[in-house]
Amino acid sequence: MTAYWIAHVDVTDPETYARYAAIATEAIKAHGGEFLARGGRYRQMEGKERARNVVARFPSFEDAVACYESPRYQEALKYARASSERELVIVEAD
Repeated sequence: MTAYWIAHVDVTDPETYARYAAIATEAIKAHGGEFLARGGRYRQMEGKERARNVVARFPSFEDAVACYESPRYQEALKYARASSERELVIVEAD
């Protein structure tokens, strides 16, 4: 069953965050993921507003979790943690 990564991000250091994005994109593609939204126009209806919103679709919940836990994504995550404030949730589709 399909699963989604849903991330809400405030970037604090664009240069370092760009390193995260490059490595994370590789990791996501390697696990069958594809981006459905990366930034773009949004309207915050509830909760904490973040300037960047990202949605990636994976073939399965297991693929989404495996991507997050992969060594390559963990390498990318070091850059994200140093350059942003963010939340990420993995959600399985119905």
